[in-house]
Amino acid sequence: MPVKILMVCLGNICRSPLAEGILASKLPKEKFTVDSAGTGSWHIGHSPDSRSIATAKKNKLDISKQKGRQFSINDFDTFDYIYVMDKSNYDDVIALSKTIEQKNKVQIILNELYPNENVDVPDPYFGMPNGFDIVYNMLNEVCDIIAKKLKETHI
Repeated sequence: MPVKILMVCLGNICRSPLAEGILASKLPKEKFTVDSAGTGSWHIGHSPDSRSIATAKKNKLDISKQKGRQFSINDFDTFDYIYVMDKSNYDDVIALSKTIEQKNKVQIILNELYPNENVDVPDPYFGMPNGFDIVYNMLNEVCDIIAKKLKETHI
Protein backbone atom coordinates (compact mmCIF):
# COMPACT_ATOMS: atom_id res chain seq x y z
CA MET A 1 0.00 0.00 0.00
CA PRO A 2 1.66 3.26 -1.09
CA VAL A 3 2.07 6.22 1.24
CA LYS A 4 -0.34 8.95 0.11
CA ILE A 5 0.48 12.66 0.15
CA LEU A 6 -1.95 15.48 -0.70
CA MET A 7 -0.97 19.03 -1.66
CA VAL A 8 -3.62 21.71 -1.07
CA CYS A 9 -4.00 25.32 -2.22
CA LEU A 10 -6.97 27.59 -2.86
CA GLY A 11 -8.04 26.72 -6.41
CA ASN A 12 -5.89 23.68 -7.28
CA ILE A 13 -4.58 25.29 -10.47
CA CYS A 14 -1.31 27.02 -9.48
CA ARG A 15 0.62 25.99 -6.37
CA SER A 16 -0.71 22.56 -5.45
CA PRO A 17 -0.42 21.11 -8.99
CA LEU A 18 3.22 22.27 -9.07
CA ALA A 19 3.82 20.79 -5.61
CA GLU A 20 2.18 17.52 -6.68
CA GLY A 21 4.34 17.25 -9.80
CA ILE A 22 7.55 18.23 -8.04
CA LEU A 23 7.15 15.87 -5.08
CA ALA A 24 5.97 12.97 -7.27
CA SER A 25 9.11 13.37 -9.40
CA LYS A 26 11.30 12.93 -6.29
CA LEU A 27 9.65 9.76 -4.94
CA PRO A 28 9.46 6.17 -6.18
CA LYS A 29 6.00 5.69 -7.69
CA GLU A 30 5.62 2.15 -6.36
CA LYS A 31 5.93 3.41 -2.76
CA PHE A 32 4.26 6.85 -2.87
CA THR A 33 1.20 8.50 -4.40
CA VAL A 34 0.96 12.29 -4.61
CA ASP A 35 -2.24 14.19 -5.43
CA SER A 36 -3.51 17.75 -5.07
CA ALA A 37 -6.76 19.55 -4.27
CA GLY A 38 -8.13 23.03 -3.68
CA THR A 39 -10.17 24.37 -0.80
CA GLY A 40 -12.42 26.16 -3.32
CA SER A 41 -14.63 24.65 -6.01
CA TRP A 42 -14.03 27.09 -8.89
CA HIS A 43 -11.67 24.89 -10.91
CA ILE A 44 -13.04 21.37 -10.44
CA GLY A 45 -12.19 19.37 -13.55
CA HIS A 46 -9.94 22.09 -15.01
CA SER A 47 -6.31 21.67 -16.00
CA PRO A 48 -3.68 23.59 -14.05
CA ASP A 49 -3.11 27.25 -14.97
CA SER A 50 -1.18 27.50 -18.25
CA ARG A 51 1.60 29.35 -16.41
CA SER A 52 2.00 26.47 -13.93
CA ILE A 53 2.10 24.00 -16.82
CA ALA A 54 4.73 26.11 -18.62
CA THR A 55 6.84 26.51 -15.47
CA ALA A 56 6.72 22.78 -14.81
CA LYS A 57 7.58 22.01 -18.44
CA LYS A 58 10.55 24.39 -18.28
CA ASN A 59 11.75 22.24 -15.37
CA LYS A 60 11.15 18.96 -17.22
CA LEU A 61 7.88 18.06 -15.47
CA ASP A 62 4.53 17.43 -17.13
CA ILE A 63 1.55 18.44 -14.99
CA SER A 64 -0.77 19.08 -17.94
CA LYS A 65 -2.92 16.00 -17.34
CA GLN A 66 -3.82 16.89 -13.76
CA LYS A 67 -7.42 17.91 -13.12
CA GLY A 68 -8.58 20.24 -10.37
CA ARG A 69 -10.65 18.87 -7.52
CA GLN A 70 -11.92 20.17 -4.22
CA PHE A 71 -10.63 19.00 -0.85
CA SER A 72 -13.08 16.61 0.78
CA ILE A 73 -13.49 15.43 4.34
CA ASN A 74 -12.80 11.92 2.96
CA ASP A 75 -9.25 13.07 2.15
CA PHE A 76 -8.44 12.77 5.85
CA ASP A 77 -9.01 9.01 5.57
CA THR A 78 -7.36 8.62 2.17
CA PHE A 79 -4.11 10.53 2.74
CA ASP A 80 -1.30 10.00 5.22
CA TYR A 81 0.13 13.53 4.85
CA ILE A 82 -1.65 16.75 3.88
CA TYR A 83 0.49 19.76 3.01
CA VAL A 84 -1.21 23.14 2.59
CA MET A 85 0.32 26.12 0.82
CA ASP A 86 -0.65 28.87 3.27
CA LYS A 87 -2.30 29.73 6.59
CA SER A 88 -5.69 30.37 4.98
CA ASN A 89 -5.67 26.90 3.38
CA TYR A 90 -4.57 25.45 6.71
CA ASP A 91 -7.50 27.08 8.53
CA ASP A 92 -9.96 25.87 5.86
CA VAL A 93 -8.71 22.27 6.00
CA ILE A 94 -8.45 22.16 9.80
CA ALA A 95 -12.04 23.46 10.05
CA LEU A 96 -13.18 20.25 8.32
CA SER A 97 -11.20 17.92 10.62
CA LYS A 98 -13.06 15.95 13.27
CA THR A 99 -10.25 14.32 15.25
CA ILE A 100 -6.78 15.12 16.53
CA GLU A 101 -5.42 12.42 14.18
CA GLN A 102 -6.90 14.28 11.22
CA LYS A 103 -5.53 17.63 12.43
CA ASN A 104 -2.07 16.09 12.89
CA LYS A 105 -1.95 15.08 9.20
CA VAL A 106 -2.16 18.74 8.10
CA GLN A 107 0.97 20.90 7.87
CA ILE A 108 1.85 24.20 6.26
CA ILE A 109 4.33 23.02 3.65
CA LEU A 110 7.06 25.62 4.23
CA ASN A 111 7.23 24.64 7.91
CA GLU A 112 9.39 21.79 6.62
CA LEU A 113 11.90 24.44 5.53
CA TYR A 114 11.19 27.11 8.18
CA PRO A 115 9.95 25.17 11.24
CA ASN A 116 7.02 26.76 13.11
CA GLU A 117 7.25 30.01 11.13
CA ASN A 118 4.03 29.40 9.12
CA VAL A 119 5.51 30.99 5.99
CA ASP A 120 3.06 31.06 3.06
CA VAL A 121 3.84 29.93 -0.45
CA PRO A 122 2.64 33.06 -2.28
CA ASP A 123 -0.23 32.62 -4.72
CA PRO A 124 1.22 33.56 -8.13
CA TYR A 125 -2.17 33.80 -9.88
CA PHE A 126 -2.39 37.61 -9.76
CA GLY A 127 1.31 38.22 -9.12
CA MET A 128 4.39 39.22 -11.04
CA PRO A 129 5.36 37.52 -14.32
CA ASN A 130 8.14 35.58 -12.57
CA GLY A 131 5.86 34.58 -9.70
CA PHE A 132 5.43 31.04 -10.99
CA ASP A 133 9.22 30.58 -11.17
CA ILE A 134 9.58 31.87 -7.61
CA VAL A 135 6.88 29.48 -6.39
CA TYR A 136 8.43 26.58 -8.31
CA ASN A 137 11.82 27.20 -6.70
CA MET A 138 10.31 27.42 -3.20
CA LEU A 139 8.34 24.21 -3.72
CA ASN A 140 11.29 22.40 -5.27
CA GLU A 141 13.45 23.23 -2.26
CA VAL A 142 10.87 22.15 0.30
CA CYS A 143 9.96 19.01 -1.67
CA ASP A 144 13.61 17.91 -1.49
CA ILE A 145 13.29 17.97 2.31
CA ILE A 146 9.88 16.25 2.32
CA ALA A 147 11.03 13.55 -0.10
CA LYS A 148 14.12 12.84 2.01
CA LYS A 149 12.02 12.54 5.18
CA LEU A 150 9.41 10.34 3.51
CA LYS A 151 12.04 7.99 2.11
CA GLU A 152 13.80 7.77 5.48
CA THR A 153 10.48 7.00 7.22
CA HIS A 154 8.84 4.67 4.71
CA ILE A 155 11.56 2.88 2.72
